[in-house]
Parts: sequence; structure tokens; C-alpha cells
Amino acid sequence: MRTLDKQAMGIVLATVLADQLSKELLMRYLQKVGGMVQVFDGFFRLVTVFNSGVSFGFLGGDKALPPWILSVVAVTVCIGLFVWLRRIDRPLIGWGIGLVIGGAIGNVIDRARWGAVFDFADFHVGQWHYPSFNVADSAIVVGVGLMLIDSLIGEKRRTP
Repeated sequence: MRTLDKQAMGIVLATVLADQLSKELLMRYLQKVGGMVQVFDGFFRLVTVFNSGVSFGFLGGDKALPPWILSVVAVTVCIGLFVWLRRIDRPLIGWGIGLVIGGAIGNVIDRARWGAVFDFADFHVGQWHYPSFNVADSAIVVGVGLMLIDSLIGEKRRTP
């Protein structure tokens, strides 16, 4: 196995562990304190939200897709990303793929356990509110960001 593959798989494992550990600890804590804690008043709080949709509640609500369909899509994307990982040699893309796969697996585990994804980080300022999220969601966003950065840097490197 190549060094980049090992690094990416280490990132997958670390992401899944960090995601599941944070969810387990925060779920227990939030159950004890009533489901919500103000961390920074008027800005950040810990909440208990079960998202039955995809990112940021999209496709959720009354007409949410069954959790197994979302999980099949996520696993299929992970397989595609793994195939891509095996064909590339650029670290930022490899690390990004590791973060995305780890985040996707973390959320698939939630759907298998609870039928929805447990989100706990909730940011708001005045009337503006960012949808609740978790470590897995953050890993996916950072992973996609790394891949985008690589695409911009890679284009500059290839252009004479």
C-alpha cells in the first residue's frame, strides 16, 4: 500500500473515531442537562438535533428519504472516492478524500444506530442561524475544501 493510501486511511480512522466519540460523549452530556447548553451566549451552543435528511437538513422533514437510501448513497460515494484515491498521487486530494470518507462513514453509523444523524454544534448571531452540524460534517467540508485548494494550486503548477 502506498504512503498516501496509508495516510488517507489513517485520516478515515481518526475522523470516524473523533466523530463517534464526540457524539457519544455529547449525547450523554446533553441528555443530562436537558438537550441544550449555551457555550457563548448569542453565538454558539450545544444542542441535540437528529437530522433525517442530508447536509444541513436538506431532504429532511416529513418527506425524508429512508436512512438506508442515504446510507447506500454515502457508501457508494465512499467507494468511488477510494477508487479515485488509488489513482492520484497528490497529498491534498488524498487527505481530502480521507476526511470525506471518514465523515461519510461517521454519519452512516449514526443512521444505522438512530435512523438519523446526531448534530450538536449550533452557531447563531442575532436572527442568522447556521444549521447544526457535527465532527463528520466538518470533516466533509474541510475535505472538499482541501480538494478544491489542490485543484487551484494544481492548475497553477501545470500552467507554464
